[in-house]
Amino acid sequence: MALFGSLSERLNHIFSKLTKRGKLTELEIKTAMREVRVALLEADVNLKVAKQFIADVSEKAVGQEILSSLNPAQQVVKIVNEELIALMGAKNAKLEVSPKLPTVIMMCGLQGAGKTTLCGKLALLLKKQGKRPLLVAGDIYRPAAITQLKVVGSQVAVEVFEKGTQSPVKTAKEAIEYARSMNYDTVILDTAGRLQIDDALMKELEEIKKAVEVTETLLVVDAMTGQEAVNVADTFNQRLEISGVVLTKLDGDTRGGACLSVKAVTGKPIKFIGVGEKVTDLEPFYPDRMASRILGMGDVLSLIEKAQQAITEEDAKKMQQKMRENAFTLSDYLEQFAMMKKMGGAQAMLSMLPGAGKMKINEGDIDEKKLERTKAIILSMTLQERENPSIIDHKRKRRIAAGSGTSVQEINQLLKQFEQTKLIMKQLKGGKGRFKLPF
Repeated sequence: MALFGSLSERLNHIFSKLTKRGKLTELEIKTAMREVRVALLEADVNLKVAKQFIADVSEKAVGQEILSSLNPAQQVVKIVNEELIALMGAKNAKLEVSPKLPTVIMMCGLQGAGKTTLCGKLALLLKKQGKRPLLVAGDIYRPAAITQLKVVGSQVAVEVFEKGTQSPVKTAKEAIEYARSMNYDTVILDTAGRLQIDDALMKELEEIKKAVEVTETLLVVDAMTGQEAVNVADTFNQRLEISGVVLTKLDGDTRGGACLSVKAVTGKPIKFIGVGEKVTDLEPFYPDRMASRILGMGDVLSLIEKAQQAITEEDAKKMQQKMRENAFTLSDYLEQFAMMKKMGGAQAMLSMLPGAGKMKINEGDIDEKKLERTKAIILSMTLQERENPSIIDHKRKRRIAAGSGTSVQEINQLLKQFEQTKLIMKQLKGGKGRFKLPF
């Protein structure tokens, strides 16, 4: 399911009814807003936040200018979009950088939110931005927490500073000195979590903040816990004065309550979102892009950014050349699958396209396992077969099927899809015709 799929579907259904009516009355708008309120509450949005949101939208939507406009339904959706953006923070909140290096980022949160893994993801993201981060093991209570951070550190090729089970406050101080001596410009402190908030946990975090100059205090919360995530954020903020929130597990069964409520309740912005288990699955949070995805308008900017990370300019030029010359091969087809995987997979890509929520895509139409089987088939071919599929006769198909653990029928399907893809590229080259996705 797409991000906030259930909420997005409900809102689209409500607004589609408005669109069908043409001119709108004040009563029709108020009725629609009541339905939106119910959809927000079902998505586990904070009650006060939902009430205020509906009040703000209603006030703007029932104005004479909206009611008398040519397309009032579109105007209402525009207002909802603007208010969603305002609710989630208006603009992307970037990490602060300390004028006196290193910048110190203290990660805190309850156990199970994915804090330690998140430290590694953030370190990798900062590395890509040209920073030199150092990970610091400050959780001395949870069994294997230090080992876990070391594993994560090795995955992203970032050094981990640890001093065993000595006081986390002392470790934090020593880590800052070590970072300065080794020219690390950013220190990421992984702190202890608890199953629930307690005074001992808060006191330790307060002591770390007094001992070292913390630039950012980021709270990591599990988005799947919905309204409870907002309550946790509010409590941490009251004790620690957090500077931002990181929402994890947004790729799971997330209803959207935490994402839509946390800024309004705490006054602190969402700075990053975790969208998967891979170390690359951490994204800066953009309220305008999230609002667009919730309303089924897609997130083309994020899709472009993912494409830029997955595809080099040189690769793009080579592909354009092959399209112009109609020289696309199965080897190129294989490269497309690799690029798609780097961008999060076909389902993730489609969820970012405008109108994705309205697309009738059956579960089997975009089967990631099926894509892996396709990859296995191509890898079982010889280079000559990949470059010239027309030579693949029945005997070769049986050999390829045996080598890839598939059937001759699946190989026939792949070859047919490949020919369709070549036809699509030919149409694109000539600027004509419509096409459907070949997976």
